[in-house]
Formats: sequence, structure tokens, C-alpha cells
Amino acid sequence: MLQKVFKNVAVALLFISPAAISGVEIGGTRLIYNGAAKQASISINNPDNKPYLIQSWVNKDENGDDSDNAFITTPPLFKLNPHAQNSVRIMLAENTLPTDRESIYWLNIKAIPSSSPDAKNELLIAVKSKMKVFYRPAGLKGNPSLAYQQLTFSREGGKLHIHNPSPYSVSLYDIKVNGKELAKPPMVLPFQTVSLPQSAVTGGEVSWRAINDFGGITAEHKFKM
Repeated sequence: MLQKVFKNVAVALLFISPAAISGVEIGGTRLIYNGAAKQASISINNPDNKPYLIQSWVNKDENGDDSDNAFITTPPLFKLNPHAQNSVRIMLAENTLPTDRESIYWLNIKAIPSSSPDAKNELLIAVKSKMKVFYRPAGLKGNPSLAYQQLTFSREGGKLHIHNPSPYSVSLYDIKVNGKELAKPPMVLPFQTVSLPQSAVTGGEVSWRAINDFGGITAEHKFKM
């Protein structure tokens, strides 16, 4: 099937927001996999007038493209007709993940447009999107929506240290020290301490917001150093 699509076609690969891939729309910007469930799924809608091939896979490395054995996607490759909708389902293939904390993986979805039957030289753009998959084991303590409020901050050696004592990952949306916004707010994994090289930090108040399970922004929270 893929050979037909790529025959006499130059294909460029682009990376954009996971909310929309070319003419294809994805029903979310992140995926929460509840460990008590057999699978997690996300919808894919094609509002365009032409069909697309949809390819999906999960990998551990944000910058990698190889699939990981921990998860499988189904269907891994399918045709999405014009004005149709389908879902990509993710299932745990190897239950070897930690049970005391969330694990972070990446879902890749590639949309490959169809070529015109009479086209001789046609540029097709296959667009790939990546989004975080949060595997959340059953029975974790605490409320994941409040995990961002548990972050603690300290300063040592000219660096700002952020500690996450919870079993949930916290994706920071922004972070300010004494009202000054810092660049590139990180994601702080469960039980992890992240160090930021902020030599200007001299104490005071830290305020921050995080990204919640639905891709929205939390209320601001503050911490006195």
C-alpha cells in the first residue's frame, strides 16, 4: 500500500502541533493511559476532501523514531477516508513498567496524503506529530491534578533546584522567580530533582503553572524559598 503512495512522489516530513496534522485533526495533545484499563485511545478526524494513510507507533525517546516494545498501537496503519473519523488505540504489550510512578512515552502519528491518480510530478507532505503518553499505574497515591502543587524549590551553587516528591509527572507551563519568567520550563518526572542554571536566583518567591491531563493550564501556585 505504501509503495503506491510514494511512487513518483517526493515526500517531506514536518513536525507541528499534535492538535492538527495537515488536514487531519487529533482529539487531544496528550494521552493518559490508566493502568487499570486494557487500553487508551485517541480520535483522529479527517475533515479534508482527500483520504490519508495514518501510521502510528509509540517510542520511549522523544527524539527517536523507533517503536518501543512496551506498547503497541492498533491499527498501526490504516486509510482514513474524507470526512471520516477513526481512533488509534494503545495497548500495553510488556507489563514491565514501574508500578510506583508514572512512565512517560511518546505517541507518533503520521498522516500521509493520497496522490492524484493522474499526477506525474506531485509533492506530497507527510506530517508527523508527537505527543506524550502518561502511563499511570493503578493504585498510585495522591491526586494527579494537584501534583504540581507539591513541587519544592531550593537554590544551591547558583542553580535553581526543582524537586517533585509525587509519583506523577509535572509538565511546567511557566515558572517565575520574583516575578521574572525563566526560559524553557521543564517537565519534572516522579521523584526527580531538576537543576536550572539560573545564576541570578537569590531567593524570594517562585510561582509556576503546569499543564494538566487535558492540555489546559493550571492555576498559579507559589513557593517561598
